[in-house]
Amino acid sequence: MLTRTVQVLAQAAWTPTAAAPRPAPALLAANERRRAPQAVLMALQAAEAAGAGAAVDLGSVATVFASAHGDLAIVDALCRTLADEPLLLSPLRFHHSVHNAASGYFAIGARNREASTAVAAGPWSFGAGWLEAAGQCAAEQRPVLLVGCDTAAPDGPLQSVNDSREALAVALLLAPPGAGGRGVRWQLQPGRFTPPPGNPMAAARPLLAALGAAPAARLDVPLSAQLGLVIDVEAEGDRESGPA
Repeated sequence: MLTRTVQVLAQAAWTPTAAAPRPAPALLAANERRRAPQAVLMALQAAEAAGAGAAVDLGSVATVFASAHGDLAIVDALCRTLADEPLLLSPLRFHHSVHNAASGYFAIGARNREASTAVAAGPWSFGAGWLEAAGQCAAEQRPVLLVGCDTAAPDGPLQSVNDSREALAVALLLAPPGAGGRGVRWQLQPGRFTPPPGNPMAAARPLLAALGAAPAARLDVPLSAQLGLVIDVEAEGDRESGPA
């Protein structure tokens, strides 16, 4: 199958901790940070960290935002309100429930007018986001910022139909070959694949670990039960010299 190459200039991940349960991305003004839901804050925090790691202007890059569910706390609150008191439905919560809420906040905060895509593919959403972002980067020969975020399903009925049990946001800044950074080759591969446990974005963790280590690595990222990505990360110090 056809192999494509991109350079990963920077990567970042953010997950809540006891010391930092709620991120505070500088891209948003203080009043906007107070209003924004967890998924938006996490996505922007990861995007901000990746941008800082590559020393790029976040207002000048194309973006792909991937999420299986959006903000599950917002979804849960909307469903409970619709079931009990539909006339009390909050316009602000509805505004935050749309799937491209994070990309909208990012575009405003970073003053970014470049192309933006929001992708959802259930438990396979990180792989779908990578395919979209890396495909755009290879086809258009321009940097693309990939941001993925999903939250945990709140206690209650939603957990019976949703397997997400943690919150996780990841971001990778991709660039064409020759831009510096870490070279990554990828191709589609049929086979048998299982969803990542805990959070749809957990599929990114092996890739982030490989990018943070020196040796070359090969890993699989699932796209569906029958299709995945084979990703080869070059050894630290190797550099691609041109388009592939």
